[in-house]
Amino acid sequence: MDTRLELDVLIFPDKVKIATPEELSEWDLESASQLSIPTVRLFVALYPYNPAAMSPNYERAGEELPFVPGQIIKVFGDTDSDGFYHGESGGLSGYVPSNMVDEILVDDKYLKHLLMQQGFLPVDHTDMSFTPDLSEVASNPDDVVVHRMMALFNYDPWESSPNMDSEVELGFRSGDIIYALGDMDQDGFYYGDLHGRRGLVPSNYLQPLPWN
Repeated sequence: MDTRLELDVLIFPDKVKIATPEELSEWDLESASQLSIPTVRLFVALYPYNPAAMSPNYERAGEELPFVPGQIIKVFGDTDSDGFYHGESGGLSGYVPSNMVDEILVDDKYLKHLLMQQGFLPVDHTDMSFTPDLSEVASNPDDVVVHRMMALFNYDPWESSPNMDSEVELGFRSGDIIYALGDMDQDGFYYGDLHGRRGLVPSNYLQPLPWN
């Protein structure tokens, strides 16, 4: 009859020691803490992407994730050597070209959960080609409705605006809290206030926030 007994041992430079349950537990916790857990981040698609027709690597197209503008994509980790993230959206997973998406910098777990459930951001006004007229905007009367918004990503009117009069727009950074004065106009812009600076802000760059 086989009566061999299996023991866990710790090997040191000068000795071999039978490991105690406490030492094994401590070793397991230390090993688990050293595991690489990819960071989960949220991105929004800026352009449509059909891998079959647009992928720079035809052989890899079947492993890439198709998406449409405004689609929210959950991304794991950083880009690979080809500039692709690995992400998932709409029940599908695959590689995502980093130059077709922009990160949504949200620290609030509840807001991040809402964005993931929503699945999309409004992009009805991404092809805006109008000249804003600030003369139509009220100077903040007492009965104006104020909306509390958070900027989802950076916006520089001088670089991103398709309008000639970009100086009437308000630049901001991801995570800024902007107070929209009044309702959105027909072109998809709010008139916003950021630390005393006021100007037009594109609604598809903002996410409504509850009043705390």
